[in-house]
Amino acid sequence: MGQQDVCRLLWRFSSFKRTNIILQHLRMSKHTDAVGDVLLERKGCAGVITLNRPKFLNALSFSMVRQIYPQLKKWEQDPETFLILIKGAGEKAFCAGGDIKVISEAAKAKQKMSQDFFREEYLLNNAIARCQKPYVALIDGITMGGGVGVSVHGLFRVATEKTVFAMPETAIGLFPDVGGGYFLPRLQGKLGYFLALTGFRLKGRDVYRAGIATHFVDSAKSKTDQDKPFILEEHMDKINRWFSASTVEQITENLRQDGSPFALEQLKVLNKMSPTSLKIALRQLTEGSSKTLEEVLTMEYRLSQACMVRIFFSSCMVTFILPNFQIKYTYEDHSMARMFCKAGLSSPPKSTQMKSKETNSTSTTQTNIATLLLLTVTARLASHCVGFLVCVISEFSLPRLFNFFSKIYLF
Repeated sequence: MGQQDVCRLLWRFSSFKRTNIILQHLRMSKHTDAVGDVLLERKGCAGVITLNRPKFLNALSFSMVRQIYPQLKKWEQDPETFLILIKGAGEKAFCAGGDIKVISEAAKAKQKMSQDFFREEYLLNNAIARCQKPYVALIDGITMGGGVGVSVHGLFRVATEKTVFAMPETAIGLFPDVGGGYFLPRLQGKLGYFLALTGFRLKGRDVYRAGIATHFVDSAKSKTDQDKPFILEEHMDKINRWFSASTVEQITENLRQDGSPFALEQLKVLNKMSPTSLKIALRQLTEGSSKTLEEVLTMEYRLSQACMVRIFFSSCMVTFILPNFQIKYTYEDHSMARMFCKAGLSSPPKSTQMKSKETNSTSTTQTNIATLLLLTVTARLASHCVGFLVCVISEFSLPRLFNFFSKIYLF
């Protein structure tokens, strides 16, 4: 046996061993009884991060980010740690995204957490990209939003037949952040633009074929879709043509003129998204295609803070607080220029300063929301009237009267 044959045999053995190790970690992640939202362990020569919120699809919380970042830095400097591996507990998800409900509630209460979360999450994303040790993400199950951020920037991303990838942020009034402006425009053709605007879901081997995952391991050893082509392969030429347009209006017009069932399906999807988010996402990817990851994350942080105030609240309120209401997006001015100025970018062209407005899809929904607001206003006024009577009873205390009228004015 020659030297080349020996090297080839050793390489195959090493590859087989790595695959077995990955499968072992996948099996272990299904049965995790340990307490804590995130588990940080040393196993042999590997530092293992386990996102341990299976009941919440391993949604990324602020405390999890704050625990992972310093440990990642510690393992990076540890000579006994040769690789860092991240996985999700349970059988459904790697990480379905950031804990949006908690973030929106914090922003509503005017707490700093909404600012700190995005900043520290993006710092973690950048640290993963710059990690000097091999960083392996086992994206087994649902991988969206924040879950993409803690995986896609690593050196190795291992998908399985259960992987479901998506960046659905344009549906909730946000944009594909966590470095989406960096990695999405660098996918083949205009695939990243298509994924960013439509929130299209890729599954199983298609995540690997799209270039998002670097490896694929069939944990069930079924190999059912091994010979199937990429799900978007027959549409890629058209996707490249449709999404080469410089404005959202032109993209939708391209889809409308095409008229094929696939084109009309995507047009229907875009019409359900926040128009403002579509505008931001398109500009974000256009700008990000020529920026470094650090520059993109800086831009995205500034945009995230503008979105939290301008768009994110209303969408999250309907999604989480009023789940039975359906939003239908139409057009109104959302001060796009102001958002991009805050992000350090020049004002967009007039054609991109789209008018968008979020309204309810049915008159019944409008009536319900109007009734809810009326009840809220009535309750507030009633509480102010009680305060006024208390002031009168307490001999017209001037400071209390002043506070009362200040509240009425600021209401």
